[in-house]
Amino acid sequence: MGRVVLVTGVSRDLGRKFARSLAADPGVSRVIGVDVVPPRGDVGDVSFVRADIRTPVIAKIIAKEDVDTVVHMSIIATPGSAGGRNTMKELNVIGTMQLLAACQRAESVQHLVVKSTTTVYGASNRDPAMFREDMEPRRAPRSGYAKDIAEIEGYVRGFDRRRPDVRVTTLRCANVIGPNVVSPMTSYFRLPVLPTVLGYDARLQFLHERDLYGVLTHAVTHDVPGTFNVAGDGILMLSQAVRRLQRPSVALPGVAVGRVGSLLKSARLADFSPEQLAFLTYGRGVDTTRMRRVLGFEPAHDTASAFADFAALLPPTGGRTERALGRLAAALPDPDAVDAAGQLLGGPSSAEIRAEVGADHG
Repeated sequence: MGRVVLVTGVSRDLGRKFARSLAADPGVSRVIGVDVVPPRGDVGDVSFVRADIRTPVIAKIIAKEDVDTVVHMSIIATPGSAGGRNTMKELNVIGTMQLLAACQRAESVQHLVVKSTTTVYGASNRDPAMFREDMEPRRAPRSGYAKDIAEIEGYVRGFDRRRPDVRVTTLRCANVIGPNVVSPMTSYFRLPVLPTVLGYDARLQFLHERDLYGVLTHAVTHDVPGTFNVAGDGILMLSQAVRRLQRPSVALPGVAVGRVGSLLKSARLADFSPEQLAFLTYGRGVDTTRMRRVLGFEPAHDTASAFADFAALLPPTGGRTERALGRLAAALPDPDAVDAAGQLLGGPSSAEIRAEVGADHG
């Protein structure tokens, strides 16, 4: 008899594709996918159950299906996709609490796998070169997605203490990237013009979407408890990523990038949360020694090849570049600051940008 696995968050592409690939694993007997809305694509042999993990009904599903392994992927990174920050926090934190309560009551549950994120470490100028799993963020998150993740991991540790018989595996994944991934980071790289923070060059690590499915499957089929950083080998600087995309960039002071980010967010082009801006300023590096030596997983893609696979299928920007430059120039909240940035970098002033693309583009 193989494992009976319940996967949360299957309405989103990453959850749906993972559940479908897991159902094909010979060590898995059945996969039950749970979410508040049905998945849009084919789920293969996955049994979908429409349910909200914020309600006690999730406990009934676990008991009825005799679930022995739970994979928690229903953690949302952006408030826009959830219908607002309050709903996002409910789904992330309250949903996790209710799911853990259901797992605690279910005697059949033997293994819990939680897809977490390296965002839990934050990003600041005080960070170490590489975060190990036993390190704390230098600045505790006070709001948004990062705070949700910190609270979620706290509740998971509490569950681990209350149910020591359950193997708990927490995977702190680097930014997942791939041709079909939609996330704050991939939305940023899809912009026709990339705003960057003047004077900084963030360190980036990526995890290819296929390696995400691989490490989750590995965690399900191998009884290895603990917390693990998961990322591809190597570091890619933001400036290197921009050059490999062959897209123009505009270096601005941090405050100006934040304001431009607010405009992009309101236009639903990219999400510029405070943690996203901090990440684009400082970046982050994580040590993956435990992933290899203890968990026993080796990603097929390093950071550079994961990014190359994503970049290879990006459509050309075409005329969108000129139009985006025009809108950006017209919307710049602080022309003096932009002019100072242009002088330092040897780039155009805000007036020159406007003249180049034409006032009608604003």
